[in-house]
Amino acid sequence: MPRDRGFSLIELLIVVAIILIIAGIAIPSLISAKIAANDGSAVNSLRTINTAQVAYASAFPAVGYASTIAALGPAAGTGCTTPSSANACLIDWSVSQATTAGNAKSGYYFGMSVVTANGVNVGYTAGGAPASFNHSGVRGFCSNEDGVLRYTPTLNGPPVTSNATCAGYEALR
Repeated sequence: MPRDRGFSLIELLIVVAIILIIAGIAIPSLISAKIAANDGSAVNSLRTINTAQVAYASAFPAVGYASTIAALGPAAGTGCTTPSSANACLIDWSVSQATTAGNAKSGYYFGMSVVTANGVNVGYTAGGAPASFNHSGVRGFCSNEDGVLRYTPTLNGPPVTSNATCAGYEALR
C-alpha cells in the first residue's frame, strides 16, 4: 500500500512549536529596539526645543522664552507663513502638537513651564514622557534654559516641567 505524500500532524506541530519559540525570543528584542529608537527621538526633540527656545528669546526679547511648545511651531500643519511670537515656526508641527499622550511623537509627548520676572519669561523647563509606559518608552527626559539634557530611568506619568525636579535628574551623556 503506497504511503500518501505530505506532513503528519506531529511534524506540523513540531514546526509550529519551533516558530513560536523563535517568535518568543525575537519579539522582546524588537520591542526593546523600538523603545530605544523612541528614546532617541525624544532626546532629539528636546534638543530641538532647546535650540528653538534660544532662537525665540533672541527674536522676541520683550517676551523672553516661549511660554508653550505650540508657540515654537507653526500655526497650522500646512506650514508657516508669517512667524510671530504666538507661532514662531522654529520647530516642526508634529513636535509642537505632541503635548498630550494622544498626540505623541514617536511614542513621547512633551510639556513645558516657564519662569517669569517683570513680564518676561526668563527661564523654562521642558520635559518628555512616554505616551504608553513600557510600550513606547520607559525613561523620562527634561531640560531647562541651561541646555543640559537630563533623564530619569523610569517615568510613568506626565513630563517633568519643574526646574528643581529636572535639576535633580542625572545628566544625559
